[in-house]
Amino acid sequence: MTVVLLISGSTRAASTNSAALRTVSAVAPAGVEAVWYDGLADLPAFNPDDDGTAHPSVVALREHLSRADTVLFCTPEYAGTLPGSLKNLLDWTVGAGDLHDKPVAWITVAVPGRGDGATATLRSVLGYVGADIVSDACLRLPVLREDVGPDGLIAGAEFRSGAVDVLRELVRHAESATS
Repeated sequence: MTVVLLISGSTRAASTNSAALRTVSAVAPAGVEAVWYDGLADLPAFNPDDDGTAHPSVVALREHLSRADTVLFCTPEYAGTLPGSLKNLLDWTVGAGDLHDKPVAWITVAVPGRGDGATATLRSVLGYVGADIVSDACLRLPVLREDVGPDGLIAGAEFRSGAVDVLRELVRHAESATS
């Protein structure tokens, strides 16, 4: 069983990014356990003096990351870059090396021409922390608000097919890295 940790960069309740990851979880093929990380808004502001902190939300983040074989992000773009809350989460991973050599990817749900600042920054930060960026699993699968159903999931076949492709590529990469 490959564990894929799903991290949304949005704290918005009706986020299309979170809907995308909930859909990824719903379509996960056999052999994939998609685990939702829901502590983004609970993390304290990163302070290097507290990097060894026992703050419960930081401990929970690190436990999630240590159990995960791979990590899949989906984030909005705010002011041309990552939302501060996601950058804060990533800052907490630097000192402990939580993402070092861990296969990671992202799904971009923004329409073409939008979201590129966030993905560029995400690529830069993940590269800095030594994550193993699985470029073949980083896809743009645009989602409009009206694509999200009342159940909070995306029903579109193109999105769902792309989500399964992302998961399969992450699993393939994770399995080849451990063999």
